[in-house]
Amino acid sequence: MAIRDEDILKIDPPPMNRLEGVYLPEVIKGFGTTMRHFFTSFGQGRTSRTIQYPEQRREHFKPEDGGIEPSNFRGVHRLNRDEAGRVKCVACMMCPTICPAKCIHIEAAESPWDDREKYPRKFEIDELRCIFCGMCEEACPVDAIELTTEYDVVGLSRAEMVFDKEKLLNVYDVTINKKPM
Repeated sequence: MAIRDEDILKIDPPPMNRLEGVYLPEVIKGFGTTMRHFFTSFGQGRTSRTIQYPEQRREHFKPEDGGIEPSNFRGVHRLNRDEAGRVKCVACMMCPTICPAKCIHIEAAESPWDDREKYPRKFEIDELRCIFCGMCEEACPVDAIELTTEYDVVGLSRAEMVFDKEKLLNVYDVTINKKPM
């Protein structure tokens, strides 16, 4: 199908005057903005986003002051438990399938419980590879995986940053009673 000439809308930009043609006023305005941000960024100026971590933490700031909003912040993962205290995951393999970073690894096994067919015998998330996109959380049909508001996780080796099932359930135990920031 060809585009007809009457369907094409021609837009002629207004011609620039001499002052706009040399771009000097725009360069000066841009330099002024840069200098304003430079001088107001010292200390806790209005354009400063710097905090003195770990003395100051992100939770101490209101969202309008540059703090974080709990509804859209994605931190460390956790595996949720059901009412009986068991892992909620049914090993459906949706989270490792949708993960763009391919950082989730699950080995399924036959469930010892009557209410589900499978459960994860092995569940690992490589937190160093993760891009914290939240797609695993969205894909999970039983809300077994969740991203918390915890962001200050430290490991001394690469192996420490691979969270296995027990560590992910421990994150659940630690964060379940915390109120959101």
